[in-house]
Amino acid sequence: MALDPEIFDTLIDTIRRFVAERLRPLEAEVEANDAIPADVLEEMKALGLFGLSIAEEYGGLGLTMSEEVKVAIELGRTTPAFRSAFGTNVGIGSQGIVMAGTDAQKAEWLPKIATGEAISSFALTEPDVGSDSGAVKTKAVRDGDVYRITGTKRFITNADKAHVFTLMARTGEEPGGRGVSAFLVPRDLPGLTIGEPEKKMGQKGAKVADVILDNVAVPAANRLGEEGEGFKIAMRVLDRGRLHISAVCIGVAERLIADCVAYATERKQFGKPIAEHQLIQAMIADSKTEVLAARALVLETAAAKDVGKDVVMEAAAAKYFASEMVGRVADRAVQIFGGAGYIADYGIERLYRDVRLFRIYEGTSQIQQLIIARETIKRGG
Repeated sequence: MALDPEIFDTLIDTIRRFVAERLRPLEAEVEANDAIPADVLEEMKALGLFGLSIAEEYGGLGLTMSEEVKVAIELGRTTPAFRSAFGTNVGIGSQGIVMAGTDAQKAEWLPKIATGEAISSFALTEPDVGSDSGAVKTKAVRDGDVYRITGTKRFITNADKAHVFTLMARTGEEPGGRGVSAFLVPRDLPGLTIGEPEKKMGQKGAKVADVILDNVAVPAANRLGEEGEGFKIAMRVLDRGRLHISAVCIGVAERLIADCVAYATERKQFGKPIAEHQLIQAMIADSKTEVLAARALVLETAAAKDVGKDVVMEAAAAKYFASEMVGRVADRAVQIFGGAGYIADYGIERLYRDVRLFRIYEGTSQIQQLIIARETIKRGG
């Protein structure tokens, strides 16, 4: 159920001011230290950002998809690392529990996830398994009341601070995703270790690391859904996550356009502001047109999801278009800023690096193309 419009408008205004006044001034510090200040994380928890998509009965805000994407657009106006701090709690780390969890699983984890007391993470990718996510090799073998899980998960967002993982492991010999099951794996179980955070191109302050499981005994009660339903659960989780990421892309693009306009109206070349040169105007026009198209697609798809429509194809199209769009906008921003865009003073080069990841995680652009084509053919056009 949607929030009262006045309450939601207040929430958006609060987040907008928090981003502008609190987060943006810290961007260079987060980049330099590769960490988000602890006091900022506490402020995010107080604002309810860790529980945006979790029902009110479990302590969250219970936003609809349409409301969530509007919040994500606002959060996109600063370095994506801030959103990543709670992104797995809002999205892929918690939504498996929301969609497929038992009453007991929901009662145990969702209240803690909603407040940020517990960080949830999503463990699907492996060293040899990325886009072909149905080829999971991590094994879960039933042993009485537990499953013994062995394998390695790679590039797992927030693994360094996660308290629980929604983890995919193979429980059967069926080919592809049919043999994959989903589990809730607490971090403190014996045999589970976390690797060192990876050094990355961008999004400093957001950590990814390996999750290594060596004969970890996970209670059978921690399985999400039935055996063999893990891949289906993962795909449903990713459908929602793709819309959220698409909205973040829109926010980053709108921030970049605003920065370009501000710079272009002040920077003078050939005796006038560069904003008056038609080739600069063309880049601004292309960027604005693309972000408006992405916004319309995301909002329409979110509204369709809220009324229960199948949006597998539309969510993939939104993720594909928005993530590719923000890459083009970031490239034009560097061009408009020129040499100033290539050095760190204005933060343009940082955002240029940050947005590159959007075309890879939650499914690469090429995977989105396959989904779009498959669904279009299935629907007959």
